[in-house]
Amino acid sequence: MAKLAALSTYLYQALLAFGLLLAVSHRLPAEHYVTYSLFVSLTQFAAIAIFEWIRFACSRFYPGPDLHSEATERGVIQFEFLASSAICMLCGMAAPAFGLPLWIGIAGAIVAILQAAGELHLTMLRFRQKFRIFSLLQGARASVIAVATLAGAFASADFEHVVIGVLAGNLLYCAGAWALSHRVMPFAPRRDVSVIRRHLAYGSVSAGASVANLLAPLGLKAILAQALGTAGAAGPMLALDLLQRPFVLIVSAIQAIRYPMLVSLFDRGDAAGEMRGELGRYYALLAGFSIMGAAAIIALIDIATTLVIANELRTSFLRTAPLITVMALLRALTQTLLPTPAHLRRRLSVIGLLAVADCVLTCAGAIAAVSVWGGSDIAVAGGAAAGAALALAGGLFMLQLLPFEMPWAPIAATLAAFAAAWSTSVALAGHLWLSTAMSIGIVAAVSLPVLPRMLQWLTR
Repeated sequence: MAKLAALSTYLYQALLAFGLLLAVSHRLPAEHYVTYSLFVSLTQFAAIAIFEWIRFACSRFYPGPDLHSEATERGVIQFEFLASSAICMLCGMAAPAFGLPLWIGIAGAIVAILQAAGELHLTMLRFRQKFRIFSLLQGARASVIAVATLAGAFASADFEHVVIGVLAGNLLYCAGAWALSHRVMPFAPRRDVSVIRRHLAYGSVSAGASVANLLAPLGLKAILAQALGTAGAAGPMLALDLLQRPFVLIVSAIQAIRYPMLVSLFDRGDAAGEMRGELGRYYALLAGFSIMGAAAIIALIDIATTLVIANELRTSFLRTAPLITVMALLRALTQTLLPTPAHLRRRLSVIGLLAVADCVLTCAGAIAAVSVWGGSDIAVAGGAAAGAALALAGGLFMLQLLPFEMPWAPIAATLAAFAAAWSTSVALAGHLWLSTAMSIGIVAAVSLPVLPRMLQWLTR
C-alpha cells in the first residue's frame, strides 16, 4: 500500500504540474510566458548543475548498512548541501555580468536552492523506506507550490509576480517539510573528507550527465526563439514544457520504487538469476509505461489543445505536439533505461558519453532541419525527434553491460497502442470527438490486458 500511495502522489504531481502550466500560459501574455519558461528552465538547470551530484550520491550510499553510517551519510549530505547553496548564491549574484537584472539572479538562485532542498529531502526519505511521510510531503509540495504560483499570477499577470509566487511556495513547503520530519532526520551537518570524496567521485559524473540532459531543452528553446521570434516560439515552448513532464514523472516514479532493489541485488552479487529477471522487468516497466503515456497523449492531444490551450498558442502547439511527444519519449528512455547497467557497474565515462551524445544529437537534428527546411516550428520539432532517435539507437550497446531477461509483451502491446492512436488521429483529422473517442478506445483495448501484470511487477 505504501508503494501504491507513492505512485499516486507522482500521478497527482504530474496532473497538477500540467494544470499549472496551462493556467500560467493562459494568464500571462506570450512574451511574459516565454520569460517565465526560460526562468523555470534556468532554475532547474542550476539546481541540477550545483546540487544533483549530492542527490545521486544519496541514492547510492544513503542510508548505509547501519545507524552509524546513516547518521554519517546524512550529516555529510547536509554539509555538502550548505556548501553548494553558497556557490549557488554566488552564481546568482553574478547575473549582471550576463546582462540580467540582479534581482532575477538572486531570485533564481533562491528558487534553485529551495527546489534542491525539497528534492534531496524527499530522496532521503524514499531511500529510508519512509514511504508514508514521503507520499504526504510529495503531494503537499506540488499543492503548495502550485497554489502560490497561481496566486502570484492572478495578483498581476506579469513575470515578476509569478516569480514571487514560486519563491513563496517553495519557502513555505520547505518550512513545513522541516517541521514534519526533523525528528526522523535531524539537521546535524558534519564534514568528513573521505565520505565527501566518495560522493564526488560517483555523484559528479552522474550529475554531469543530468546537466547534459537538461541542456537539450534549453538549446531547443534557444533555437525556437532564434528561428521564430519571441511570440512565435511561445506555442512550441509550451509544448516542450508540458509534454516532457509526463515522461519525467513516469520514469521517476518507476525508479523511485524499483531501482533500490536493483542496487541491492547487484551489490549482493549472489542472486545472478534473480538479477537478470528483475533487470528485464525494470526495462519493460520503463519502456512500457513510457510508451503507454505517449499513446495516451497522442489520443488526447487534439481535444486537450482545443479545450485548454490559449487561442494564440493553439495552432503552433498542436502542429508540434506529436513530434515533441516522440522526442520526449525517446529521450526519457535514453536517459533512464539505457544507462542503468552502467550506473550499477559505475561505468561513469559511458554514462557521460551517452548524455552528451543525446544532447548534441537532439539539438543538432533541430539545427540541421532548420537549415534544410527553413525556420519553422515543425522543422525544429521534427529535427529534434530525429536526433533523439539517433541517440537512442546509438546507445543500445549499453544494455550489453549486464545480462537481462526481457518480457516483451508489455512493450509490443504499448507500441501497438501508440501506433494505432497516431494512425487514428491522422486518418480522422477534422473529426475531433470521433477521433478522440476511437483513439482512447483503441489505446485502452490494447494496453489494459498487460497493465495488471505491469502493476504487479511494479509493487512487488
